[in-house]
Amino acid sequence: MQKVSYDAIGETLYTGTLSNGLTVYVIPKPGFCKKYAFFATNYGGADRRFLIDGQWRDTPAGIAHFLEHKLFDTETGNALADLAANGAQPNAFTSSELTAYYFECTEGFDENLKTLLSFVSVPYFTEESVQKEQGIIGQEIDMMEDTPDYAVYYNLLRGLYGAHPVRDMIGGTKESIAQITAQTLYDLHGAFYRPSNMVLCVAGDVNPERVLEIAGEILPDACDPVPEKDYGPVDQIPVVRAKTEVTMEVSKPLFLTGTRTPPGARGRACLHQELVGSLAVIYLVGESSPLYLELYNQGLITADFSTHYTCGRGHAFTAFGGESRNPDQVLEKLQAEIRATLMNGIDEDRFNRLKRGVYGTVIKGLDTMEGLCYDQTECHFFGTTALDRLSVLETVTSADMLAFIAENLQPEQFALSIVRPR
Repeated sequence: MQKVSYDAIGETLYTGTLSNGLTVYVIPKPGFCKKYAFFATNYGGADRRFLIDGQWRDTPAGIAHFLEHKLFDTETGNALADLAANGAQPNAFTSSELTAYYFECTEGFDENLKTLLSFVSVPYFTEESVQKEQGIIGQEIDMMEDTPDYAVYYNLLRGLYGAHPVRDMIGGTKESIAQITAQTLYDLHGAFYRPSNMVLCVAGDVNPERVLEIAGEILPDACDPVPEKDYGPVDQIPVVRAKTEVTMEVSKPLFLTGTRTPPGARGRACLHQELVGSLAVIYLVGESSPLYLELYNQGLITADFSTHYTCGRGHAFTAFGGESRNPDQVLEKLQAEIRATLMNGIDEDRFNRLKRGVYGTVIKGLDTMEGLCYDQTECHFFGTTALDRLSVLETVTSADMLAFIAENLQPEQFALSIVRPR
């Protein structure tokens, strides 16, 4: 395996690639009791249309999430139970970008890793179990549709995107998952759960060569090409729907506002774009900003107010929101702050303080195995490594941030999603 040392932060990254195309990362943590394994495929909720055997194929919303649920079924039982019986704490999730299966343990790591790689790579579905799961996930969908946080989030995305599937709930709808069959799951597993489309990331006091050896023993040898994906036509207008309001069982209005930005880049440019966007939204209305304090003191926002910048495949967006008695006024004040920033420029002292704060957050996250493995996996699929984040952060300038604000945070680019009390 290739070894790269990051002396400035005291971390080492081992990287190896098997003949089947699987990339394996190991981040040693000498002296740590916990060991963590994260096995993911570059296939998520937004990957719904792909090219296979020369034909474009459309699949139902929610199928990546459905497949995640069903992969724990094995011919002899359930992989969750097997891992738990061997002292591991397993779980899985599906995002718009990827699907991941993971566990943590203090003992029995090798056996648990073999179990993880085995059940993810060898599917077992029956029509009866698929029909049963449709009922279970249907109940999850009902709960999500009745959850204000989901409603305000997806209504914002539907305001920003007219075609990209990131606008649809990762779990799909009852109607969409009703189209799923055991054969559909087998087809998609065969298309996207290929080692060449996956990554294994391990953190802990482990032997890197042994991790690579186990992966080579368990996973298939074939290095198959990965189907091409399509996310639909690129939206040409700034927003699809400028304002969306619904009523639900909330005590006070809940809102999210944000803008669509150019899709995520590749390599170190991806990290640079993510850091610039994140710094920009924090600078404007993060917890230490003058605008945040003004809004909070006027009772226009509460302590749950947050900012976010997301980069994904074919999409990227800013988001600002939380509870507010007057969301429209918050948006007006945010846009006024943006105009003032563009007119007066960036406060260099405050910008440098924010950079140091982000630097500290990244350093702190290096001791969190879960976050580190997730971050490394996500970065891998964008052609970079998580441990490069700090060196990229050093290259970000206030001019980069000001340009981001000028290009991506104009008034006509904002969509607003509100959930008001019923």
